[in-house]
This record gives sequence, C-alpha cells and structure tokens, in this order.
Amino acid sequence: MILSKVRDPRFVTIRRGGTLTDADHHLLALWAASCAEHVLDLFESEQPDDPRPREAIEHARAWVRGEVTMMQARAAGGHAMGAARNLQGAARHAAYAAGQAGAVAHVAAHELGAAAYAIKAVRAAAPEGESEAAGRRECQWQRDRLPEAIRELVLDDERMRNDICWSVFDIV
Repeated sequence: MILSKVRDPRFVTIRRGGTLTDADHHLLALWAASCAEHVLDLFESEQPDDPRPREAIEHARAWVRGEVTMMQARAAGGHAMGAARNLQGAARHAAYAAGQAGAVAHVAAHELGAAAYAIKAVRAAAPEGESEAAGRRECQWQRDRLPEAIRELVLDDERMRNDICWSVFDIV
C-alpha cells in the first residue's frame, strides 16, 4: 500500500477542501510521469507489444495540458496496472510506476507511488549485490528532477510515507 489511511490535505486540491493548487497538482503529475518513463524500458524490453504503461504516462502529461479528462488519465493508469499483473520483477514494477503516474490526475498522492515503484523496478533489474546502490541512484535521479515549487512537499511526503513505500527513499 502506498497511500496513507488518512489523506494529507496538502495533496487534496483547494476545491476539494485541501491546500493543493492546480499548478502544483500538474507539477506532481509531470514529475510522476518522468519517474515512470525513466524505467519504462524495463517493461517494454519484456513486453514490447503492450502499449498500456506508455499510454498511461502519455495520458498523465495530456491531462496536464488539458487534452484528456481526469477520468481518462485515471483509466489509462488502471490499464497500465493491468499490464503488470501477470509479470514479475522489474517489468512488473515499471508498469505499476506508469499506472501510478496515470492515477495522479485523480489522487495527487499517487505521485509517490510512481517514484517508489520506479525505484523498485531499478532495484529488481540491478545485478546481484547492486540493488541497493541502484535504488539510491534512482532516488537521487528523481530528486534532482523535482521542480522547486513542489520539492519540499515531495521530500516531506517521502519521509512521512517511506515505511509504507518499502523504505525505498532511504538513500543516505
């Protein structure tokens, strides 16, 4: 499980009673899409004919541009997660990362799911004995791409939900 039982109002849009602006929601979606896209080849190398994870990432970005609805982006995310179900290891985690990215349009807190699954994918793909180091590098890659406007929000979210995200954000 990557979502807390109690919703953090910082990840709920203002119009729904939280404090998240649309601009920051869009930045979260774009960052999640980048995290998922960074590991997408781990899925596509195993399932080259399955477009669902790539489509979820594309839908996340299209939602930000106003080209698809939240429901369309969320549905594409669900289809990407469906692509993961019969897989194992890196390909499975990469598809889940894409699914989580697609779901950010619906629930902004899925941003951390995209990042966490991407780290799990890299760890699973790493040679024996190198998974922890590979995961740390991926986490740092993600952090280096955080837009300044959402940087502290995401880093705080990583600290708060690290335990339910398989402790993948422990990179120190």
